[in-house]
Amino acid sequence: MQTAVEMAGNHSMADPILIERDGHRTWLKWHRGRRKASDPVFTGARIVEAMRLGASVEVDLVVTADGGMAVLHDMTLDRETTGTGPVAATSDSAIRTLRLRGNDGSPIADAVMLLDDLCALMAQGSVHPDALLQLDYKEDETVLSPSVIDKFARATQSVARNMIVSSGSAAAIKMLTAAVPGMRRGFDPSDEIQFKAALAGGTLQGFVDEAVAALPGSDMIYLYWEIVTIAADAGFDMVAAFHAHGKRIDAWTVREASQQTKPIVERLLALKVDQITTDDPEGLIALLA
Repeated sequence: MQTAVEMAGNHSMADPILIERDGHRTWLKWHRGRRKASDPVFTGARIVEAMRLGASVEVDLVVTADGGMAVLHDMTLDRETTGTGPVAATSDSAIRTLRLRGNDGSPIADAVMLLDDLCALMAQGSVHPDALLQLDYKEDETVLSPSVIDKFARATQSVARNMIVSSGSAAAIKMLTAAVPGMRRGFDPSDEIQFKAALAGGTLQGFVDEAVAALPGSDMIYLYWEIVTIAADAGFDMVAAFHAHGKRIDAWTVREASQQTKPIVERLLALKVDQITTDDPEGLIALLA
């Protein structure tokens, strides 16, 4: 068994992009644009860096009062930004005046971005052909008016080849991707109640089949990492089951690189997940090297 971490292809050994183990590549996704745990989330510089290096990186999207999409995780502004109140009640212009907060809660120099701003940054830079930006849509299909969808399409169409839209709402993904040729689809079926029912009933294959059927043409399935390992403990290889449907698997989220998380990552690698979402890609590479 290969024990060394190997950076492959035309990616630099120094960059925390992927791990190759026994001939299988597992990408390390920069969760919320973090290369390392000390990074603040959603900064344009880190996201553009990831895209130039050929990394997989994730940002979250929340709809604004103007039907734009803010690059934020929360439905309210208070924790992540210098603003207050619901994102849905805040205009695009007001969003752009706000600053992000660092890990300690203090304001930093980086501005809050709209999806338009992020796509414009990508269009200016040199995007690696392997780079993949996951747009994790945090709401459901009910707020996707024609205007919201039109703005989304206009923002992303020039850089869609390096993007994938994800959500727990299959309907929302269908609506967004239908408007943007070349945009890939990702689906997150990580419903704890449904998974536990399938586990108890011995119907984990049905859990897999339902997830595949929910979003035809999906490229990536996003699973909470414990779903993968608990299924394996029960004797069911969920990763292989999704691979049999032609789907890639992202296991989320390994928050830190530590001796406590190392066995988890090793197990996910052994199960051949295609991607691991982490807040510390750099730390994981060092931990496993």
